[in-house]
Amino acid sequence: MSQLMGLVLSGGGGERLSVLTTERAVSAVPFGGKYRIIDFVLSNCCHSGIEQIGILSQHAPTSLHDHIGSGRAWDLDRRAGGVLVLQPYQTRTRAGWYRGTADAIAQNWNLIDEHKPARILVVSGDHVYRMDYRSLLQTHEQRRASLTMAVTRVPADQSWRFGMARLDRDGRMLSLVEKPDKTDAPFASMGIYLFDRQVLYERLQAKPVDLVMDVVRPMIEDGERVFGHEFEGYWEDVGTIRTFYQANLELLRPLPQFALYDSRWPILTRDEERPPVIVSETAEIENSLVANGCRVAGKVTNSVLFPGVRVGRGAEIRNAVVMSDTIVESGARIDGAIVDKYVRVGEGVQLGAGEHADGARLEWLGGLVLVGKESVLPPGLRIGRSSVIGVGARPEDFTSGEVAAGTMLPNRSWVEELR
Repeated sequence: MSQLMGLVLSGGGGERLSVLTTERAVSAVPFGGKYRIIDFVLSNCCHSGIEQIGILSQHAPTSLHDHIGSGRAWDLDRRAGGVLVLQPYQTRTRAGWYRGTADAIAQNWNLIDEHKPARILVVSGDHVYRMDYRSLLQTHEQRRASLTMAVTRVPADQSWRFGMARLDRDGRMLSLVEKPDKTDAPFASMGIYLFDRQVLYERLQAKPVDLVMDVVRPMIEDGERVFGHEFEGYWEDVGTIRTFYQANLELLRPLPQFALYDSRWPILTRDEERPPVIVSETAEIENSLVANGCRVAGKVTNSVLFPGVRVGRGAEIRNAVVMSDTIVESGARIDGAIVDKYVRVGEGVQLGAGEHADGARLEWLGGLVLVGKESVLPPGLRIGRSSVIGVGARPEDFTSGEVAAGTMLPNRSWVEELR
């Protein structure tokens, strides 16, 4: 694998994750009680023996860059190889911003080419899975492919979410259709592409914008040797609120499809130095993930608590994902919600109150309440289901003691100015 370089696409704005990606890239969104989404692909690279990795970032990259640092958590802090953070930059002869995924690779080609990799692995930074990329390389070499794509079978009613592919008996890719309304193609593209370097270089000369539409599909249509590599393990695109929430709560099942505690292929991350969990005599915890640094005096059921969450006496959290250093004061109730970092939920607040709001425009929320980072919810506030509280909300933003189901409270103006 020393002749292979990995490129992680982490520049997307992640609009489908709403307030969770206002101030961070999708791949930097916290997941599973202590991780970031990008940890999964970086761990796969580490365990697969890939020693050269480039992170292609653009949207709100600060949190992502801070998390990756020197790459030490993934054994990537080395003089030769290691991790490179590849941001867009501006010179006298070029504009800078990446126009798309293919353009991001093209703008960094000189730096990539300095490492002289024989092959280039391009992966998405917003998927949760375990995969040994050496098996993908083996398929690529055996079939003498120009491009090998990882694919997996998905239910027919989910095909609209993915690029759907057809393969022949030998695994050669016959077609790839992006997010079709209806198709009988059985395989979803996993956003994992293994190119021969020279093949990719030649395709980039046409100044493509999008990797799939302007590089991969033309290669298939031109009859190049494009093959699929079928993957049978757990894989999830967590780029929507529903899939993100479901993937987190999936970890709580007695026999989850994806086990974080698999010691054969551990998920590596930049760990925080936090004290052990404190569970007081008034606490009740059932079927939940509770990370280090939490202090629980209330009731937590079927939920994921990130480091430093404080749950006051008499407070109750159910079916929720609560991120780092959020304070849930006494008597508060949270049911069916995703609460971002540094939120303060005042005494007696009810998140997820009442009946679900109707309407096609709210289907993407699945009845959940979203609370943006650093929001302060005043005591006694009642927030209906399918509501979104923008980043940095303050008590004065709530004109009454109730937020009706389906309400979308915008981010604070100073947050919008940063975007």
